[in-house]
Amino acid sequence: MRVSVQRADCTEFETPLLVVKLFEGEEELVGPIAKIDERLGGQISRLRRRGDFRGKEGEVLPLYPAEGTLPAERLVLVGLGKREELDLERLRRAAGTAVKQAQKLRVQRLSSIMHHAELVEERITPGDAARAVTEGVILGAYSFDELKTKQEDQPPPLEEFIVLEKVEEKARQIEEGVRIGDAIARAQNLARTLGNLPGNVATPTYLADTARRIAGERGMQVTVLGRDAMREEGLHAHLAVSQGSDQEPQFIILEHRGGAKGEKPLVLIGKGLTFDAGGISIKPAERMEEMKFDMCGGAAVLAAMQAIGELGVKANVIGVVPASENLISGAAVKPGDIIGSHLGKSIEVINTDAEGRLLLADALSYVRRFEPAAVLDAATLTGAIVIALGNQATGLMSNDEGLTEELRRIGDRVGERVWPMPMYKEYKEQLKTEYADIKNTGGRAASSITAGWFLREFVGDFPWAHLDIAGTAWGDGKLAYQTKGATGTPVRLFVEWVLSRAS
Repeated sequence: MRVSVQRADCTEFETPLLVVKLFEGEEELVGPIAKIDERLGGQISRLRRRGDFRGKEGEVLPLYPAEGTLPAERLVLVGLGKREELDLERLRRAAGTAVKQAQKLRVQRLSSIMHHAELVEERITPGDAARAVTEGVILGAYSFDELKTKQEDQPPPLEEFIVLEKVEEKARQIEEGVRIGDAIARAQNLARTLGNLPGNVATPTYLADTARRIAGERGMQVTVLGRDAMREEGLHAHLAVSQGSDQEPQFIILEHRGGAKGEKPLVLIGKGLTFDAGGISIKPAERMEEMKFDMCGGAAVLAAMQAIGELGVKANVIGVVPASENLISGAAVKPGDIIGSHLGKSIEVINTDAEGRLLLADALSYVRRFEPAAVLDAATLTGAIVIALGNQATGLMSNDEGLTEELRRIGDRVGERVWPMPMYKEYKEQLKTEYADIKNTGGRAASSITAGWFLREFVGDFPWAHLDIAGTAWGDGKLAYQTKGATGTPVRLFVEWVLSRAS
């Protein structure tokens, strides 16, 4: 999809569909919307007075201008809700709602104005509004149908999104917002596609090939360690997880060198379990097919690195994806086995289905060599976080209060909310074992937090945060800009965090 900004009057611009966003409870129309209403003979005002369109969040109404009134073939009114409640996520969702309506109308070009940003400019700049709307449009237009042999009655793909703005200063702000939103949303759609692909396609090697493609396109350095190189490096916990699979594990490192030489890098780590049957501690058959989503953390890291490279972020950033399968065979690791790790700690494997933390443990130990400024890791780590937070927030565990608050603010801003879990030292006691330095599970009680404590044991002397995305990595598509399947979380949070830290 092409995204552009045009210096044009919305009442004079020819387009198949013009999106007009309206607040709830405000009868008086101002600015460009008032001009549109005047050209329509007061049609929008009449609809609002009669209560046919109130402007509630998510409300949508298509209109067909009479010939000679507007050059736009169609209008779609989209409700924003109350003005005082407007935020970037609401704009993102409104854009997704508009796209869904465009698909119903089978149009391929969509135009919009940013008038709503002017009305709340003290909180939302035109550039930020344009970024959120661009993200909502591109995310909302996403579909995953690569593996279907028949496309029955599918709407034509949306080919172009145009933002209209006459004022030059605002147009420049909007162009920058569109540039950032476009790169992030396309990256997030890559993460969604990687997550939606089945395990027989998106193998560890497939993720490694994706990393190589991104590196080639964005001028990054890529290193991929296979089984032999991993053994030489001492990534023993990762190798133990992969023992039951014929697929070769991959340890993927992408490096974006946009900062000053010697500047400490920011590190992103994502769990890349391309299919997780649970190993010997096998999962129930029901919904096991969803375990193709167990690599969504790794997909988010690859996608975020793509956006970071495309945006030319002035920071040194390293993305690490430990990739593997967790299957059953005569060679698979067993409950009670004691394995090694990159850090040298011995680990008693109580449950082979608590495998993601083993991959992350080796990755967290490995990245110590980079002396990072800070490290974020993301993983579909525990079902317990879904019980605690549902699908509305990602669980956050950290060793640094400042980083915790930073991520909370950023998550709220980009619409990928996080919620910190308590990291009391007493929880660490649940990981003690008589037979090794640490065991990989601490029982059912507070199991998301004890998983976080397990990871913390492998973290070096740097600020670190773990994002448990088990409840947010995939979903039922109820959000206006989402579809059923992988969500791409937390690509937006990753990229915004790096942007906020960049020099």
